Amino acid sequence: MLVDVAVMLADGGEAIADIDVLRHQAPVLGAVASPPTVWRTLNAVTPGRLKQIAVARARARRHVWSQLAAGDGIPASKVAGTDLGDVVVLDVDATIVVTHSEKQNAAATFKRTFGFHPLGVWCDNTTEFLAATLRAGNAGSNTAADHIEVLTQAIAQVPAKHRKKLLIRSDGAGASHDLLDWLTEQNQVRGRSVEYSVGFAVTEKIRDAIKLVPKKVWTPASDADGGIREGGDVAELTGLLDLTKWPAGMRVIVRRERPHPGAQLSLFEERDGWRYQAFVTNTSTGQLAFLEARHRAHARVEDRIRHAKDTGMGRFPSREFAINQAWLTLTQVAADLTAWTRLLGCVGDAAALAACEPKALRYRFLHVPARLTHSSRRRRLRIPESWPWAAAVVAVFANIAAIPPLS
Repeated sequence: MLVDVAVMLADGGEAIADIDVLRHQAPVLGAVASPPTVWRTLNAVTPGRLKQIAVARARARRHVWSQLAAGDGIPASKVAGTDLGDVVVLDVDATIVVTHSEKQNAAATFKRTFGFHPLGVWCDNTTEFLAATLRAGNAGSNTAADHIEVLTQAIAQVPAKHRKKLLIRSDGAGASHDLLDWLTEQNQVRGRSVEYSVGFAVTEKIRDAIKLVPKKVWTPASDADGGIREGGDVAELTGLLDLTKWPAGMRVIVRRERPHPGAQLSLFEERDGWRYQAFVTNTSTGQLAFLEARHRAHARVEDRIRHAKDTGMGRFPSREFAINQAWLTLTQVAADLTAWTRLLGCVGDAAALAACEPKALRYRFLHVPARLTHSSRRRRLRIPESWPWAAAVVAVFANIAAIPPLS
């Protein structure tokens, strides 16, 4: 029944009643749960069963990643015109989900809206939605305990053989002593290397250090393609700051750029006309421009969040918090189904569909007009030859059918 709901969400459903769309396709999908049954099922998902679902998801993910490894390999995260090799990049971020009615634990948010403040982790290599926790709307942005909890769940989702090199990226919400200490401790796990790249607030001490940086120390920043970014420079402040209370090996890197017209600047920034942004990392090698571009690539998580909201996370169905938490878990499953369709199905002749966002993928592939026919004791799906993506749709079906079953 949970699989039915996940498929419905991947198909664009927004409410439990939308499950009826799948029920009308019984000849294709078989028996599908009814809306009342879905309500009862979600209500029965206890914290213990959520852990069982997580175990099942990890098992399915191992199977998918093994198929990827047997082919072209796990996709590499791309930064500044190059890739990070076998490093698995985990992006953690929170978002606001507005609700328009009273729901359990819904509260006023820091953006002056009302709703929830879920925190999630996405894999930049594969776009999978690895883990998330549903939080009240007034939950803190930089709560270290929540970050540690969701990152622990996310790392457990990554197959063991691919946890050797991890990069954790976050915005300034992750710049807490507890979280950075925890990330540093993860390097003590045998056979595992964990690097982090986390936004850092430009405080008065940071501003004082910036004033001490000689002009010749600033080096040009890189753009998304690896070229020189006009009007952008980077410099390291590590040696100009007292970092004794922070984890050993932490480096502070600052970026400056000319703001766009109309941008609001602080009094410090108005002094010289530059806008400053800082981040910290424990990566000891690499050019500053590359490390800064690697950190800025964290912005891709905004696309993942938008896709998740298009796949169920944008609207929670129940007044009960536990049911909404179960719903959030199924949005993760739905997001994974979409990602796996791209990774394993949209290859070869179907590569044209690989770059599609969820809405485009539904229009071109999932919602294709077709007819199911019966002859010679076989069922055939007749796809109109005039459909622009007919050949790609057939290729996706063939690629998926070739995936060996999960043993």
